Amino acid sequence: MTYQKLRVEIANNVATVFLVNPPMNVMTLDMRRELDEVLTNLEADPEVAVLVLTGDGDRSFGTGSDIQEFPGLLADGAVVSRKLAPENETFTKFANFPKPTVAAIEGFALGGGMELAAGADIIVVGENARFGLPEIKLGALPGSGGTVRITRRIGIGRVSELMLLGDMVDAQQVLAWGYANRIAPKGEVLAHAHEFAAKLAKGPKQAMCACKQALRYGMYLPEEQAIAKLLGVIDVLSRTNDLHEGADAFINKRTPDFKDPLDTSKFVGCIFPK
Repeated sequence: MTYQKLRVEIANNVATVFLVNPPMNVMTLDMRRELDEVLTNLEADPEVAVLVLTGDGDRSFGTGSDIQEFPGLLADGAVVSRKLAPENETFTKFANFPKPTVAAIEGFALGGGMELAAGADIIVVGENARFGLPEIKLGALPGSGGTVRITRRIGIGRVSELMLLGDMVDAQQVLAWGYANRIAPKGEVLAHAHEFAAKLAKGPKQAMCACKQALRYGMYLPEEQAIAKLLGVIDVLSRTNDLHEGADAFINKRTPDFKDPLDTSKFVGCIFPK
């Protein structure tokens, strides 16, 4: 399918989704709608094992909302209903994607761009990348999940600095904070992201989804509840063919051949616990 604000490439069980709105890949209402549709389609596609999300070009991953859309939204009193509520649903869909996700960031990741990428399992950033939550300079604050997901990724003190000052930080800083997993040379970020994706694509689909689900329980629930949920996830996983295959391969000193498809009736989208 052809999109106006996205480009999707699928190869070797990896789907690469490009945000396409030059020069800075700002998030328009139309791009959000297209991204939501793409996520739904890729989740259901059995040929896709991993999702890589990146910005088109090397200038920007994404710099958040298209401010040109705001006068109309403000006039209608529809910033939340038409913009932020649907955007949060889509960004959460990305964060809850049941397959491994990698964000590849070149250039700027500001505002909603930084918020969106925070939902990825693994984040690879360019040595030239710059990050920030500059909404305070417009008299606003991040409204697309960053106060939740970025805070849980790097801590409240660091997010307070980003939000209250509105200043940008560099790749070394977000790596030290734990927002990013890896720094790559300029121009090589997507290649490094695809290296991660190639390894992930060979893994057991059910177990990877179970890992994502268990990690979210650990992040969102009290300890005893999280452990109880973890044991439930492991109980489901223990009934899969892949776990038996993995054990047999280990015992017989061979490479496992994982074949189980992802069954979201068992691991329902790795949803955040209520």
